[in-house]
Amino acid sequence: MKYVIVFAALAAPVCADPAAIRDTANAMFDRMPMVEAVANLSTHCGAGGDTNSSVFYCTTTNTIYHGPGFEARPQAAYEIAHLFGHAVQVQHGVADVALRQIVQRRDEEDALRGMVERQVNCIAGVLMARAGQPPIDIAAAYGGQEPWQNAHWGRDPVNRGPFLSIGIDAVQEWVDTGYAAADVSACAVGEFSSRLLVEALR
Repeated sequence: MKYVIVFAALAAPVCADPAAIRDTANAMFDRMPMVEAVANLSTHCGAGGDTNSSVFYCTTTNTIYHGPGFEARPQAAYEIAHLFGHAVQVQHGVADVALRQIVQRRDEEDALRGMVERQVNCIAGVLMARAGQPPIDIAAAYGGQEPWQNAHWGRDPVNRGPFLSIGIDAVQEWVDTGYAAADVSACAVGEFSSRLLVEALR
């Protein structure tokens, strides 16, 4: 009796590719930021001790700056996608709508900013799916800690940029929502609809 040994082909792992996120964001939206590698993040856009030490989005120059070795990080695709999510909001009117509401309703600022951050994570999930990137397990990727608990976007000085906790479960939920839908129409959060996002699509 002859035995035939069949070797199943194993799919090659998909590596995190922040460049694919950049290309996808530019294909979907106008006025997306440049991505620039710099030797010293602290010399750009007023970064300081409270600024993310790997990557941030400067709205003043419309540039995402990252430090040496960033692109090799397993989380790099998600992190770039998150910052492009902020850029989509800034460049296409969502951030302006949110700021007006925050100024008028200071007692609800944390709740409103939380909605903004959830939408950003949803956009990040859409970009990751469209770019063919693998899904991310936030808890595993960040050692059980919620990411972005430091200044990571805003105008110069970015070190004073807004940030707040929405909880690691909410981060995962909204990244997964965007990833599963692969469509920004799924990114309506609370009082912030997805209308401006959909209208901004190329």
